[in-house]
Amino acid sequence: MIRKRGSLIFCGAFLFVTWNALMVLLLWGRPPTMQLGEGGEVAELPTSDMVRDLLRMTDAFEEELARQKNILLLIQNHQSLWEPPKRKKESVLVPAQPVIPVLVIACNRVTVRRCLDKLLQHRPSAELFPVIVSQDCGHADTAEVIRSYGDKVTHLKQPDLSDIPVRPEHKKFQGYYKISRHYRWALNQVFKSLSHSSVVIVEDDLEVAPDFFEYFGALLPVLKSDPNLWCVSAWNDNGRDGYVDPAKAELLYRTDFFPGLGWMLLREVWEELEPKWPASFWDDWMRQPEQRRGRACIRPEISRTLTFGRQGVSLGQFYDKYLRYIKLNTEYVPFTTLDLSYLKEKTYREDFEREVYNASVVAYEDVRQGRLKGAGPFRLQYSSKNSFKVLAKNLGIMDDLKSGVPRTGYRGVVSFLFRGRRIYLAPPPGWTQYDPSWS
Repeated sequence: MIRKRGSLIFCGAFLFVTWNALMVLLLWGRPPTMQLGEGGEVAELPTSDMVRDLLRMTDAFEEELARQKNILLLIQNHQSLWEPPKRKKESVLVPAQPVIPVLVIACNRVTVRRCLDKLLQHRPSAELFPVIVSQDCGHADTAEVIRSYGDKVTHLKQPDLSDIPVRPEHKKFQGYYKISRHYRWALNQVFKSLSHSSVVIVEDDLEVAPDFFEYFGALLPVLKSDPNLWCVSAWNDNGRDGYVDPAKAELLYRTDFFPGLGWMLLREVWEELEPKWPASFWDDWMRQPEQRRGRACIRPEISRTLTFGRQGVSLGQFYDKYLRYIKLNTEYVPFTTLDLSYLKEKTYREDFEREVYNASVVAYEDVRQGRLKGAGPFRLQYSSKNSFKVLAKNLGIMDDLKSGVPRTGYRGVVSFLFRGRRIYLAPPPGWTQYDPSWS
């Protein structure tokens, strides 16, 4: 409508100017009065009427030109109002970001509040990272704490609170059986009832780092694209202060050991595991070769979770000696902007083995006494289960093995910092596979 109005005004202005120009030409074209001059020539003799007419016409013509000029200036000044609006650039469709729910496994700890407070404090989006709390045990005070968060979290309750029949010698492990049952039920709720395609699992005694969500958001595509990965963990079993490099908060590793303690799982992997899910000790079951199937997990140099739960079914196993000293990352790393292609299986394996086996071989006494020369890294070699356990224990890293795999190990190699130097506790060159009898 605006465009049509502008066209009419321009046409009117054009016709107006043209009409007046024609009138001037017609008047100028009136035949003048003539007489014969000397020699018989025709001479034009303007009459007084003709002069007056010309003067009148000139004045009128000047006035009309001035009026037309004002009209055209007015049109020019308001032209933007009549022009059609410029077409907006076509919007580029941005792929929808994936939704990654965080499943909190809870039971009877009212300190779940510490876990939830940190999750909600650091969560960048309620839509992209919904928090689902699955509660077992039926503990009323814990349920009340969870309810106090209202619609900030989804509160699920495991309906089967009955004791599980176990062998007499496993009576003391009843708690482990209930935990395994709860995990199975809760993961089915996330993947089957709520139809999510991935999940990050934390327990109610974990505190998360500021970049916890950034970490998992960046690593989900890595996990999905690599069939040789089956989880991403926020945990470093040897991540005590002094054993990690604070200047490399962005550094990530592949590990053959399933770390747990804040980990991401895909629905496809759950569909593989759920039919054979164990009655108890689910985490050690995950570490068996039949489940791992040669796959690795991603883990960080500096942990993105910290456990504060000394009391539990494990009765504080490892807590006082190791877990309470784990360093929680405080530096926000923008993982989604980093190039993580170095984590691809072939690239990572070749680079890692090259660095490990090109490192200088050193003796335990030199490492322990701080007699190493140069910046490193250095390789400390073990050749048996016993030699590994002695070296690990004396150097202050975790010395237990599960199905032959050392904690944080990748192809038998455990990486850590000792007295400011990078140490690789490694098997001899030519390592091929783990020995499950080393457990």
